[in-house]
Amino acid sequence: MKPNRPAYLTLDPLVEQAILEDRATHTLSPWRTPDEAVVRRDDLPHDRATLTRPAFVRDIEKVLNIPAYNRYADKTQVFSFVQNDEISRRGLHVQLVSRIARGIGGLLGLNCDLIEAIALGHDVGHTPFGHAGERFLSACYHRRTGRYFNHNVHSVRVLDELYRRNISLQTLDGVLCHNGEFAQQVLRVGDTTSFEQLDRLVAACNADEQAIKTLRPTTLEGCVVRVSDMIAYIGKDRQDALAMGVLGDYGAFDSDVIGTTNARIINNLTVDIVNNSYGQDRIALSEEVFCDLKAAKRQNYEVIYLKEGMVDETENIVEEMFEDMYARLLDDLVAGREDSPIFRHHVKRLCAQSRSITPEGYLAGEPNQIVVDYMASMTDSYFVAIYEHLFPGSTRRIQTRGYCADL
Repeated sequence: MKPNRPAYLTLDPLVEQAILEDRATHTLSPWRTPDEAVVRRDDLPHDRATLTRPAFVRDIEKVLNIPAYNRYADKTQVFSFVQNDEISRRGLHVQLVSRIARGIGGLLGLNCDLIEAIALGHDVGHTPFGHAGERFLSACYHRRTGRYFNHNVHSVRVLDELYRRNISLQTLDGVLCHNGEFAQQVLRVGDTTSFEQLDRLVAACNADEQAIKTLRPTTLEGCVVRVSDMIAYIGKDRQDALAMGVLGDYGAFDSDVIGTTNARIINNLTVDIVNNSYGQDRIALSEEVFCDLKAAKRQNYEVIYLKEGMVDETENIVEEMFEDMYARLLDDLVAGREDSPIFRHHVKRLCAQSRSITPEGYLAGEPNQIVVDYMASMTDSYFVAIYEHLFPGSTRRIQTRGYCADL
């Protein structure tokens, strides 16, 4: 493997000078999403922008104050089965995405309030146990309904239906289209300009496994968050893998341009994006950097993600636990067993916190969707606790690496 020789890239002097002049004259990008363009499902007086609470600042505050946001703290980013408070959880990941995206957006003259709202809300629909949990829940759901579960699609459901905070179309569109698993050299904006279009996209993604690959954010702010999602996890996941002992050093990685460490990756991708996107109606990377980014993602999969969550000995057990729990909760729901946690912990609490949905209305919905809502909302530790409550005699137990394992 080549050593980590790529240097820290710097802004093109002409781009840097143009940005400094923009700042001196308070000039913003002509493709910036203005606050005045905000669109909400309901034109409610208390949601209208004020000087102290501008349009997309309201969205930030709405996201921060829903219970699903609190649960980020105990949802896996990559390494599930370990007690280690220094390993990234989703709460840190969304902050990193927000910081990187606002840095890029500020240099490009975009709306950083909208960027922050999208970034903080983009994973609120994620399952416990990271992408492994997402796969397991989708399989349970698909076997029974023919539909698919995707965390970005479910994040829209959480923000727009389950808690119904009247969040803007622009924020929800950015959340839906954030999926950073699909790398593109050039991100051009889509054309979702109404809630009717958004609802059709959500329905299409639930019905067709390939539909998610066609999503495009309708704002440049959404495009920035999408690429920042990748920037945030490529290097940080490597840091965590080193801390976990999955890697001995960065020698497993190779790079021609962006570097192999977190600091270089963040700097070099940020600089390249700004150099290639300033003054443009799209977000782009140079061909050289894009090729290196794809290689970096591939290397992460080979070295880290194929061992996601330290699952060599545990993944099959967790998959079986997902199926056990799904089947039991669905049976409890259909049978109307009101002492079940799906009623006492999920339906009762959700309806109390939602402000606008009632138990009667919610329970009239499709039962599998209610089970998915509940299981996707779980944190890692809550999932384990509920499984042990539902199946006290089961021999299936997740073995975690404890705080004192190395003592």
